[in-house]
Amino acid sequence: MAHPGLEDLVERFREARREAEADPGNPGQLELHRRLAEDCPAFTQNLLFLAWRLLRFEGPERPLEDRLAEVQRLLEMAVLGSYRSAPAVVELGFFLDTYRDAPHEAARLYEEAGARALETVRESWRGLIRYWNDERTKETLEKALKLGELAEKLFPDHTPLMLEVLTTRRYAALDGLLSP
Repeated sequence: MAHPGLEDLVERFREARREAEADPGNPGQLELHRRLAEDCPAFTQNLLFLAWRLLRFEGPERPLEDRLAEVQRLLEMAVLGSYRSAPAVVELGFFLDTYRDAPHEAARLYEEAGARALETVRESWRGLIRYWNDERTKETLEKALKLGELAEKLFPDHTPLMLEVLTTRRYAALDGLLSP
């Protein structure tokens, strides 16, 4: 069987989400998400959504421990399939902390997720400041200066970001926004 295309996966996910919004407790919508997880176990967003739905809406006829085991398996798959993305790691941390009484493991996961999220913030700020520098209008340089101040406080040792902040200051000085 050929692997479904990305557009097909996204459409199936949207359809399952529409079903979930229309009737949150409907076991049929859970089945749509389960089939999608079987067809593409690396589709992290579906795994996270299915885990969340199982915790909240699956009926009492299924033993709690069976549900929790499935949720944990889905979250572990999401962490693996997302290459340990911050959102997937933090969701597994919340689950372990809340349902498995594993606060130490959860804390380790929270630290990992925080480090990954900070890395993303650093790189996104670098890109945003670079964009504003390239635009080089009074408004964009003012935005870049403001974000640069915050970046210096949070990430003073991140050289690529600090180089963009220095470029902003140089442009702002040349354009009369800062005194030389």
